[in-house]
Amino acid sequence: MNASSPCLSTSDLRAAVARLPRFPLGHFPTPLERADRFSKTLGGPDIYIKRDDCTGLAFGGNKTRHNEFLIADALQQGADIIVWGAGVQSNNCRQTAAACAKAGLDIHLVLGRGGPAKGPDVVQGNLLLDHLVGAHVDIVNATIGVDLDDHIAAEAARHAANGRKVYSWDRHRVKPLAAVSYALCVAEIVEQSRAEGWTPDAIYVSSAGSTGSGVVLGQLALGLSCPVRHISPIKWPWDTQEDMAQIADAAGKLIGLDLGVRREHIDISFDYIGPGYGSLSGSGCEAIALLARTEGILLDPSYTGKAMAGLIDDVRQGRRKPGEKVVFIHTGGTPALFAYAEGLVEKIAPRRLER
Repeated sequence: MNASSPCLSTSDLRAAVARLPRFPLGHFPTPLERADRFSKTLGGPDIYIKRDDCTGLAFGGNKTRHNEFLIADALQQGADIIVWGAGVQSNNCRQTAAACAKAGLDIHLVLGRGGPAKGPDVVQGNLLLDHLVGAHVDIVNATIGVDLDDHIAAEAARHAANGRKVYSWDRHRVKPLAAVSYALCVAEIVEQSRAEGWTPDAIYVSSAGSTGSGVVLGQLALGLSCPVRHISPIKWPWDTQEDMAQIADAAGKLIGLDLGVRREHIDISFDYIGPGYGSLSGSGCEAIALLARTEGILLDPSYTGKAMAGLIDDVRQGRRKPGEKVVFIHTGGTPALFAYAEGLVEKIAPRRLER
């Protein structure tokens, strides 16, 4: 089978995924919600929002899907603790910590305060939730990447030396496993849109890793003709397109599919990152305010706000046309809003009604 061939029905895809162990965490399928007022305000395509902010675990988000497979893998390996880390306001860490609480696993989070996502160690937003769900949290002076990875590896080794069974967070295994979950998200989109009598003309998602790779896996496995547009929140030092293609291809092999995913299957933009990863951008803040004030749906500053800025810009530049049906996958992250409160208020003027 090659990547350009129509392959599976949604039921066939679900059956292929069912060969993998899975630990139930989320509320699925998540809603696919038409954003009428938002679409009319932009004057472009009909925009539908796939509400993965409503996955149900500790404020939800995309990592709930990921963790159904990762937690199952950890339990199958006999692990009793996960050692993981990212930035202080990591959505990933918050959802993984909540998943560990539900599965009865200990979790040690090593959070880096350095880099472009730096901020005070205020117990707010995702960091507050990390503590509430019982994570052991260490905050270190390290940037996301090799520096922080070294701290995480050191803590994992220390726990192992003390007799703990540490889940090996090997990216070559974890990334494809996580990606499989988003093939199922695409299956949901296909089924939900079909039930309403339409098909997507494009899918937008905030990703530079497993989530987007999983969407491409679903796109290719189901033979969808619509493009997938990835809006990246970060510029990695490696070739992101090649990395995502490799993740998608490896994920396919986990469920018995040889798709031959290549770099050219990944359409990704780095134009909406703003000053840096985890920083507020003007266009991202505009997107947050516009969706909130037309639909009452909240985006986050680091990921979905910037991804929606990319979709808005594509509409304004005529790359997405009136009459099209566009799906935006809302990957969550809303708890981070509270940690960015001061900056958001500066960039998004509060409304004032005439008296």
